[in-house]
Amino acid sequence: MQVSGEQKFKRVWFITGAARGIGAKIAEAAIADGNAVVAAGRNVEALISQYGDNPAVLPVKLDVTDQEAARAAVEKAVLHFGKIDVVVNNAGFGLLGAVEESDDADVRRMYDTNVFGLLNVVRAALPVMRARRSGHVINVSSIGGFRASAGFGVYCSTKFAVEGITEALNAELAPLGIHATVIEPGYFRTDFLDASSLVVAPNVIADYAETSGATRTRAGGLNRQQPGDPAKLAAAVVKLVDSSKPPVRLPLGKDTLAAIEQKIAFVTSETDAWRELASSTGFDA
Repeated sequence: MQVSGEQKFKRVWFITGAARGIGAKIAEAAIADGNAVVAAGRNVEALISQYGDNPAVLPVKLDVTDQEAARAAVEKAVLHFGKIDVVVNNAGFGLLGAVEESDDADVRRMYDTNVFGLLNVVRAALPVMRARRSGHVINVSSIGGFRASAGFGVYCSTKFAVEGITEALNAELAPLGIHATVIEPGYFRTDFLDASSLVVAPNVIADYAETSGATRTRAGGLNRQQPGDPAKLAAAVVKLVDSSKPPVRLPLGKDTLAAIEQKIAFVTSETDAWRELASSTGFDA
């Protein structure tokens, strides 16, 4: 049933992975700000339990890896609320292990969700936004989307892909009045390091004990001790959407800011050190 025209919402948000973690916090903040939320996730019963019978929330079943399901979820959202103003691509999971340790099936499943699933939702939602010449696509990346680290290499590669996709989307959509932003959370106190969100590679290679192995150990100790407050992250995302000139990238967390500064300094130093060889590859004038 379509929501009565008497019910006015600031915007309509479509959020994937909305049953828990960052997705749920963003949904809660959006609702508190006077928005309607299409809460999408694999387990619709969990969504109904999470949000109850709130008229500002439409729970929809969505496996983002299913392209037709993404289109159906968007159609249901538009039928119910009449539009979609904001898409938050939050659904995803991690893989902890050295690149060589990472199983092919786990890698492909992660890419299906983190990258191809995101693309399914983007392709489903953009026709709605283009028709209205307005909207905002927010793709959730990570501190690992800007700087890869030992032990999270393949996971970081999915977030590098999300960063590239979003940067291109921003250029393609800007003339149409639509914004695209990638947010880069650092370590926030959610269930990301739990088994529900993180696959740990079962294959352990002793040669990586000091690199990826050390990351495995640190990740276990960091779980539920992360420095970032997910409620504050959610509030920041609401502020982002309210901005008339949102950024292409929004780092979230002091750890992300530090990682970006370190990466930029490293790239600048390495580029300077190899500048002569790098510039020697053109045809002679």
